[in-house]
Amino acid sequence: MKVLKDLFRDYRFCFSFGVLVIILTLAILSFFSPYDPTLWNVVPKDTKPSAEHWLGTDSNGQDIFWQATFAVRNSLIISLIAASVSRVIAILVGMIAGYLGGSADRVLMFISDSLLVIPLFLIIVMIAMMVRKFMNLALLGLMLSAFGWAWDARVIRSIILSLREREFTKTAILSGTGTVKLVLNEYMPFAMPLIFSTLINNISWAIGLEMTLALLGLVNINIPTLGTMLNWAIYYQSMFLGRWWWVLTPVVLSLFMFIALYWLSVSISEYLDPRTRIQRVGAQ
Repeated sequence: MKVLKDLFRDYRFCFSFGVLVIILTLAILSFFSPYDPTLWNVVPKDTKPSAEHWLGTDSNGQDIFWQATFAVRNSLIISLIAASVSRVIAILVGMIAGYLGGSADRVLMFISDSLLVIPLFLIIVMIAMMVRKFMNLALLGLMLSAFGWAWDARVIRSIILSLREREFTKTAILSGTGTVKLVLNEYMPFAMPLIFSTLINNISWAIGLEMTLALLGLVNINIPTLGTMLNWAIYYQSMFLGRWWWVLTPVVLSLFMFIALYWLSVSISEYLDPRTRIQRVGAQ
């Protein structure tokens, strides 16, 4: 309770928490939708927002509000798969490279640096084109996770390299502390602010990249996501035809999600860092 009380003193966390509660509520509502998101012409086409259709309908004859609930849920699924798997890879690579050093460090950092210098977006686009026929939420999430860990692994490695040279590490080793216990009990608390920050930032990155791939038509556009909603709105020239409610729905939702995730990342990172936590909580 004290943790939440301290976090809620930060306006950024309050805003982010409120937005994410709304986003999660929309995702949960998708399970109670009266419409199948893959069917067309289930409602009148191109109607403005009304009491019956809160966000209007689109040119495919679908209710935009209920499509948005599915879009939010699916975008979150993709981003959570990508962020979670890439965090596991980043933590393992960063800690093994930093703690062991030597050949293991050189090999792992060579792989990491290779992913940092090559044009990742072009590689992702090429792979997406190759597997487009089989693309689904899980496959897209795993594909993004394979490219979202390199920079974070290098930063985690730098933290471990610093911690490895401190006196408490030598004391722990001399006292017989095992490697796994040393890493989990001593190193992990120092790395947690960075891990949480990169987790949230990676969620934003995955959502943004999914939207980009959807706009390029490299995903299954019949699966509703924020990107595919925007793709259909642009395809039917909704802005030129004055159907603002259609194009604004995915744009506004994604914009608020990006802002909320960024502020959440900054707020939690500052709280988990002992130095900034003392400054922030003590200043209240």
